[in-house]
Order: sequence, then structure tokens, then C-alpha cells
Amino acid sequence: MHLRRFLTAAGAMAALFAMGCAHEPPDRSPSAFPAAAPAAAPAPKLPAQGPPGTRAAEVPLPKAPAALPAPADRTAVPPGSGEECAVEEEGESQAEATGAEAALNQALALCQQAQQKWQAGDLDQAIGLLDDAYALILEVDPGNDALLTQEKEDLRFTISKRIMEIYSSRRVAVNGQRNAIPLTLNVHVQNEIDAFTVGREREFFAEAYRRSGKYRPKIEAAFKEAGLPPELSWLPLIESGYKVTALSPARALGLWQFIPSTGYRYNLNRDGYIDERMDPEKATQGAIAYLKDLHDMFGDWSTALAAYNCGEHRVMRTIQSQNINYLDDFWDLYERLPRETARYVPRFLATLHIVTAPEKFGLDAVAPEPELAYETVTVPRQVPLQSIAQATGIEAGLLRELNAELRQGVLPENGYELRVPPGSAERVTAKIDDIAPYRPRRVTTIRHTVRKRETIESVARRYGAEVQSLLAANNLRRSQPLAAGQTLRVPLVDCPPGEPPAAAPALVGKRQPIEHTVRAGDSLWNLAQRYHTTTQEIQRLNQLKGTSITVGQTLKIAPAAPAAPARAAAAKPKPVTYAVRRGDTLQGIARSHNMALERLLALNNLTPRTKIIPGQKILVE
Repeated sequence: MHLRRFLTAAGAMAALFAMGCAHEPPDRSPSAFPAAAPAAAPAPKLPAQGPPGTRAAEVPLPKAPAALPAPADRTAVPPGSGEECAVEEEGESQAEATGAEAALNQALALCQQAQQKWQAGDLDQAIGLLDDAYALILEVDPGNDALLTQEKEDLRFTISKRIMEIYSSRRVAVNGQRNAIPLTLNVHVQNEIDAFTVGREREFFAEAYRRSGKYRPKIEAAFKEAGLPPELSWLPLIESGYKVTALSPARALGLWQFIPSTGYRYNLNRDGYIDERMDPEKATQGAIAYLKDLHDMFGDWSTALAAYNCGEHRVMRTIQSQNINYLDDFWDLYERLPRETARYVPRFLATLHIVTAPEKFGLDAVAPEPELAYETVTVPRQVPLQSIAQATGIEAGLLRELNAELRQGVLPENGYELRVPPGSAERVTAKIDDIAPYRPRRVTTIRHTVRKRETIESVARRYGAEVQSLLAANNLRRSQPLAAGQTLRVPLVDCPPGEPPAAAPALVGKRQPIEHTVRAGDSLWNLAQRYHTTTQEIQRLNQLKGTSITVGQTLKIAPAAPAAPARAAAAKPKPVTYAVRRGDTLQGIARSHNMALERLLALNNLTPRTKIIPGQKILVE
């Protein structure tokens, strides 16, 4: 193998694979042959960081400088200058330097020949010549000559980079079969087959297989059109389970699990209203482009898929740490990858084994769901999907599913190509002008200190807030009891400008004063409307003589409590004591007293795991 000597030269490869953090050698880098590679062999790219999961933006390999500068002049010292002794002592070193220069020049000539061979399509000859050039410069001893040392390192770096470029293109040219994903069956793949078919992930696999019918036919057609293996259309099964809204802890989103930076790289836009990573068709085009780049970089699908999971840079660094030609056997590389990535390729291969013979694994009883069909209609106004569903009778859930890229369920401001069920475009067009335009709501967050016996429900009633919003704002589960002294963030939704205050709850009583920081556009009147109080009350609490307020000023406001919840709370019976009997459970006690389990737990500061004993006294309503 021509590359054997190159692959044993760890120093040069380290320079190549560390490009994400190292800079291009100074402008004296030797390369008399053109830096541009032929069109059929694009230079590989290295990432700035690690996939979906940890994938991030690429850093292209820097181009080699166009020419090698001539060696620096070494002018002899004239006799009688007082430096004759130094010249004599350096005579041997100069001779060695001259030999080193000759070797470097010879290596450069080999590089030029290699470039000509590459351009002519003779990749083996090109690699052989570069290999010889590399072996030649390894024998150069520049001694203490800093300039020769730099020239040697620059040339070694350039040859290393060029060998990698040609080798990458060579693998694509030789293997060339983009539709060849080897259906390996080894112990690693068999373990994943067992997990998917008889193990802990059987239910997940069956559900993902069922959902695949919605999206896979279009994905498969797109891959065939792009000239890539159609089997890759099964990749979302292990990426996201074919869930368009799947979100990983690493912020990877959508069917193809793009993180934001990789999504931007492949033209998946994201703003306040749209995230195209959740659009199955757009994200599929991004995945096709990314997988093409990875296959061009590594030359085989197993390694490309590993890089899709953990990022190109991680795979490159793992390859660099090996002393073997990894491209001959991916499973040598497999043992060195992170555990999640190491399982990724076997999981994909296991998926292919299962879906190609579903009856063998009992999957023939699972029917894939029908493909999502739709037609589009241009909506020039910003309206909520919910309002469209109400006006047209289209199921709201189906509208959201067809337009999954809409982050807030609201169309963008500058018009949108809305996907609707087949046959409903005319109905939407006829009704769209009757739908009220979207008005964004503002949310003010206040802080509340929990008192004894307070629950999430009672705090929500006190401020007229939504229980789910309160839970989400504090990262709480409904079943969690509140501790006295605990501080909660309470989100209060402001009425949109111009929205009639009558839509708010009726005013009864006063709640505890809150603090409001004045923002641009605020006035005493609209603050009174928002918090269901009066301008006079705000003036009294803040000792204001007039109605002037300034941006940034903090005001105390005592909002009125909603009437209906207050009456409901008053109507509730007072808690009574119940003595636990043998065989009682918390759920059974709640059911027998027509209480929600969460209310029983909150009333007694208990959790679902609390054990109760006969004779114990608890409060019930």
C-alpha cells in the first residue's frame, strides 16, 4: 500500500487533523503545484466542533500557497573579516544544508509530477509520487537551520494534506457505489436486532415503524433522486422515531435531528415563527446534502453515518489516533468511538435487517400509517392555525402536523404557503379574510413567596394565571408539593393592545401588590386595564400626584382577583380529617372523596410515593 509510510507518520497527520484549532502555515508553505483539486475530488472539510447531537459548522481545509519561495541566500563571509574561523566551523553544516535543500527540491518536483498524475486521473501514481516525496523529506536533517526546518515542516504539511485529498477522492472513485451500504451482521448488529425485536426497545421500534409510513415514501423518493442509497430513508427511525418535533438534550430537532448550527449550514432557517428543521421535506434536503458531504469526505457509508451522529471532527480525531488504514474495515474504528456513536451504525444496520424481512421479526402485524397528503394555499396575513381550524372546520391537530415548522402555531408576518388537507384549499381561501389577525401577547413575570398550605392551583387562582404556564415557568410537576418560603415565578399574560378589557375576569377583591417595571408605551390607564384595577388605586399605592410615569420606573400594583374562581373557592367545603384504614391507598381515598389525587397530595404535603399507615390522619375535602 503506497500510504503505509504516510500513515505511520503521525506528526504530519496530526498537523492535518488539528486544522480545527491550528492555523495555516506561514506564507512560505511549499507547493509549486496548484492548490485547487480537480472538480471530481473536492477537498474534504473538517468541523469546528462535534452532531445532530454535537454536529457543528465545518472548517474547510486551507488552500496550499501557490509557490515555494527560493531558499534564503547564504553569502560567504569575505576573508579577513575576522570571521574566518566561524566560516570554517560552519563549512560542514553548510554542506549538509545544501544536501537538505536538494532533497527538498527533489521532493517538490515529485509533488509537481503527482499533481499532473492526479489531474490526468491516475490516482495510484499520484499517491505513489507523493508517498515518495514524503519519505524523502523525512530523511532531511535541517540541523539548527531554522529556515530549513520551517521549509521541511511546511512541505510535509502540504504533502500530507494533498495525500488525504487524493486518498479521499480515490475511495469515492474506486468504491463509487453510492448505493452500497454493506448489510453486515455481527455480534454488535445482532445485539441491536434483539433489542428492537424482543428487548426493551420493541415498543419504540414498532411505534416508529408505524409512523414511518407518514414520511418515508417522500424521503425515499428524494434520496433516489439525489443518487443516494434509498435505505438511508430509514435513518430517521433511530434518529427521532419519525417524530418531526423530537428534541434531544443537545438541542437537536426534527426527523433528522439537526442542531441549529448544522441546520443553518444546510439552509434550514429558524426565526421566531418558523424552524425548518421540523419541516420533513426541507430537513430531508438538508440531510441529503450533509450525508453527501460526509460520504465524499470519508468514502464509505459506515464511517459517514458515524460522523453524522457525533460529528466529522470527532471521527477524524479517532481515525488519526489509529495506526491502521481504517477505511479497509469500519469495525476497527468502531471500537474507538463514543458509546452512543459506536451503537449508532449497528442500530441502523439492525433496522435495515428488520425492515427488509418484517415477517421474520413479527413486524408484519404493524401497519405503517398512510402517507401525509396535502395541498398548499397562499395566506398573505398573519393568523393563528387554531383560528383557521375554527373558521374552516379543519382538524387543528392535522393542521399543526402538516405545518410542523410553525413554532408557535402562528403564520409568519409576510405571508405563508400553508399546507392543508386535500380538497380544502378553496375553503381556506374563502374564509381567510374573515379570520381576525394575530395579536401577540406580552407576558409579565412576577415573583411569589409560597405560604403554608399553598398549592400550585391556589397560587394560580390567586393571580389569575394558568396552572400549566405556572408549572412550566418553574420547571415543576403538578404532583410536587410546595414548600413554605419557596419563590415561584408567576407569568401573567398582558392583554394585546386594543383588546377589550371585558375579555378579562370580572373584578372582585384585591390581590397582594406586585411590582411592575414601566416599559415603553405604558400608561396608568392601560396598566389599570391590564391588571383590572384603577388609575386612582395605582396613584395611591405609589403616592403619585399626577399621571406621568417613566420607562424603568417600578410601580406597585394590586390587581383585582377573578370573580369566578373566587366564588368557586368560597363554595368549596372546608377540609376534614380522615383516619386511614387498613387497605387504603392515596388514590383510593381521593376517589372515594371525589378529589383529584394531586389535590389530596397537596393538601397533606405528600408525594405519590408516600406510604400511609392505618390510623394516620389526613385532610380530605
